[in-house]
Amino acid sequence: MVSPPDVTAALMTMLRAEPAVTDLTLIPGAVSHPDGDAVVFDVLHGAANEVIGQLRDLGLDQRGSIVLDNVDASLSAVADRVAARRGRFHEFAPVWAEVEARISLEGTFPPSWYTLLVIAGLIGAVGILTNSQILIVGAMVVGPEYGAILSLAFGVTRRDLTRVRRSGGALVVGFTLAVAGALLLSLVVRWAGLQPELYALGVRPVSNLIDTPNWFSFIVAVLAGVVGVVSLTEARSSTLIGVFISVTTIPAASDIGLSLAFGSGSEAWGSFLQLLLNVTVLAAVAIVGLPAQRVIWKRVLRRGRG
Repeated sequence: MVSPPDVTAALMTMLRAEPAVTDLTLIPGAVSHPDGDAVVFDVLHGAANEVIGQLRDLGLDQRGSIVLDNVDASLSAVADRVAARRGRFHEFAPVWAEVEARISLEGTFPPSWYTLLVIAGLIGAVGILTNSQILIVGAMVVGPEYGAILSLAFGVTRRDLTRVRRSGGALVVGFTLAVAGALLLSLVVRWAGLQPELYALGVRPVSNLIDTPNWFSFIVAVLAGVVGVVSLTEARSSTLIGVFISVTTIPAASDIGLSLAFGSGSEAWGSFLQLLLNVTVLAAVAIVGLPAQRVIWKRVLRRGRG
């Protein structure tokens, strides 16, 4: 951290009084831009939210600087004794400043974000044409849309209309581009007569699965949304990837373009409903799940200290 000199005394008193803080180091006047004292310390994972809140109360996020860095391994008998007193779940507690930083990062939409969405749509279109489930899974993994859905949900929970509009607009534009890309590719395939024989004959098991939303689609979307929120807060990236390949968003966008190119209006409409269902459910689960996670973890940590 960077601490203004007039705040450092109060800061050090606060940190020394916190049992979860160890390895506290102060280097007066060591930092420029912003100018101040360098303060470095370790804090137990389960106490990080409380300590960060106190740092913000002192105005260090406005007048100074706070940088968080995870420690993969720590050998400290002092820290172990303090951790044992805080309960067994403290080390799994989300650090909400990190969670919000991840959501904010995913809520930025450079040209590469739209490019990935279009490429995912193209891969999905080829997967539907060839009835290749492997390509469909690949399209789901490539698609970056879940970050925008989380950003939209976070904006709703924070009443941040700017974030909601930016994320919602990115989803609309991104999926429109993905549909357009799949449509253009499919028109070229149809014009050149390259469509696989089975697809031309109407044998389309992958497409039929995508363009027929039902209660099972809803159930899977809800479960995937819960997994997504939990894996985000606990930084489980491998589990988060599982969310990407569980819901029919990108494949639905691909099937809209593909069905339009081959004159299947009813299938295009079904795929549109599938896309709308999955995006809506994922966003709704995140809107409910993010605040619920905070409440649950606050109670768990309070019970652990008791």
